[in-house]
Amino acid sequence: MPQSLSNVLVHLVFSTKDRCPHLTPEIRHQLFPYLGGVMRNIKCPLLQVGGVEDPIHALFQLPRTVTLAQVVEEVKTGTSKWLKTKGAPGFAWQAGYGAFSVSARDADGAIRYIQSQEEHHRKTTFQEELRALMREAGIEIDERYVWD
Repeated sequence: MPQSLSNVLVHLVFSTKDRCPHLTPEIRHQLFPYLGGVMRNIKCPLLQVGGVEDPIHALFQLPRTVTLAQVVEEVKTGTSKWLKTKGAPGFAWQAGYGAFSVSARDADGAIRYIQSQEEHHRKTTFQEELRALMREAGIEIDERYVWD
């Protein structure tokens, strides 16, 4: 095939370091569009972003020329620098992240899930949520190394 085509959808999840509740509603209102700009700059179409005080969820299309690690580095670095200019001088994201493949058929469900984060986190902690996402994806985690 002379042309390379792909449609790889990724649900990315990561949190603030030590789950500090830095992401107030006012900050999120500005952060999410900024994150979208970071994604646009690396040619990663962002389908949905959401979250609450500490975790971020983003559904995006991974282009065939960019690695997942590059996307995460760009997003975390760019948003971290931006957040520090908004009055969070010691701000940091956790070191790791979770990334889950989403089929094109399931994209609408993932979008609804990300849009409902505020309601979801009224009854579920980030740790409980990440454990469930990992179980669904068939990923075993060693909790000694997951929470920072």
